[in-house]
Amino acid sequence: MNPKPPVLKYMLASLFLSLPLFLFLLFPLQKNPSTAAATFLRRPQPPPGIRIRPGYTSYETYIQRQLNKTQNPKLRRIWRTRDWDRKVVVFSRFFRALQSKRLLSNESKALCVGARVGQEVEALRRVGVSDSIGIDLVPSPPLVVKGDFHAQPFDDATFDFEFSNVFDHALYPDKFVGEIERTLKPGGVCALHVAVSRRSDKYSANDLFSVAPLVDMFRGSEVVYTRKVDGFGLDTEIVFRKKNKDTATATESVAKGLR
Repeated sequence: MNPKPPVLKYMLASLFLSLPLFLFLLFPLQKNPSTAAATFLRRPQPPPGIRIRPGYTSYETYIQRQLNKTQNPKLRRIWRTRDWDRKVVVFSRFFRALQSKRLLSNESKALCVGARVGQEVEALRRVGVSDSIGIDLVPSPPLVVKGDFHAQPFDDATFDFEFSNVFDHALYPDKFVGEIERTLKPGGVCALHVAVSRRSDKYSANDLFSVAPLVDMFRGSEVVYTRKVDGFGLDTEIVFRKKNKDTATATESVAKGLR
């Protein structure tokens, strides 16, 4: 029996209204190719107060740019010859100051992050911190082993002390900081030399405009002190101490109670 005309009319209207939903489910919306590419190549979002420099379309292009400096034969020759003694002397002075404040001892297991050919490692050893090593994209035995500071090749809680003057070369500042905190022992100390009031070199991947973003990123650490220094184009030293588990837990509990 054929449906009555009004019923047929309602059935056709219902089918017409549901057609867009049917097509949407059958053929889901596709991303615009240019939008998808932009998402893939989207630059890391740093905390306020840090600017990531343009020009890095992938992590590979970033690594290659850093290698252009680190593998430069002329620069490596300078680092190992006329720069060597001058920098070792200055680094030794910085490390002795930390020893005088009991933030570094001869028994410390120490790491220099982004150590190039190892001048800062040599300085640590000269002031008595014999268990010291550096990491860099290009190894320089016996002072420096191969390693990416965005993913340090060490176990958790390995070092008592970490030093770096290459924060400005980090494409992902939060990962740089996270790896330092991961590999530091509870109570361990990190000393960073950064540029705040002046622009870093052309190979830098970020610009820092105050120490506040660093303090924010070192979530598991406390600031010991900051001071002005003259460190080969870097003007600020900031020292952190990683919190012990009990201290960190208590701090988190207090923070939760204040919310």
